[in-house]
Amino acid sequence: MRVIAGQAKGTKLIGLKNSNVRPTLDQVRETLFNILGHDLSGEYFLDWFGGSGAVGLEALSRGAEKVVWVENDRRSQDLIYANLKKCRFLSNEAKSYYNWELLKVDALQALPVLETKALRFDVVYIDPPFQDNLYDKCLVGLSRSQLLKKESLVVVEHHKKNLLQKSYGQLLLCDQRFSGDTSLSFYELKIYSMSK
Repeated sequence: MRVIAGQAKGTKLIGLKNSNVRPTLDQVRETLFNILGHDLSGEYFLDWFGGSGAVGLEALSRGAEKVVWVENDRRSQDLIYANLKKCRFLSNEAKSYYNWELLKVDALQALPVLETKALRFDVVYIDPPFQDNLYDKCLVGLSRSQLLKKESLVVVEHHKKNLLQKSYGQLLLCDQRFSGDTSLSFYELKIYSMSK
């Protein structure tokens, strides 16, 4: 598991052994960022289920203005910090240069916390543990929130056999990509979709 491109390109990331954390495979991340683009300058990126931090680190490496991870598990939080350090995004010298935040709360509790911070995201990445089946709750909650811009892209990583709905509130499925058993489903706001 490595950072694919950008400032931390090639950095080997640490994973948790004997854990329920299922890191996003390099091939899936490459598919995702081929769509999002190489340069994410100025973008606000939410990695809603932080895990190892790999997806958010990729966004940070590619120049995202702000990356927020949501992660409630202590071991995963430590892992994100360790990977930030490996990528040189966490050090005494770098703290003022890299804009990131780790929210140590339950995933569904994160929505009101993020709204209180008045954050709005260009990209939201949702990758809950497959067995927890939180997709509907996350997507409906996100659709009702104030966290999206009109052109925001919401990306959901899920098992290809787990079929998601075509719409959740104001979010409309606009694309799907497959890599092995993994599916990436892309949603955007209906209002923006209809105006294209």
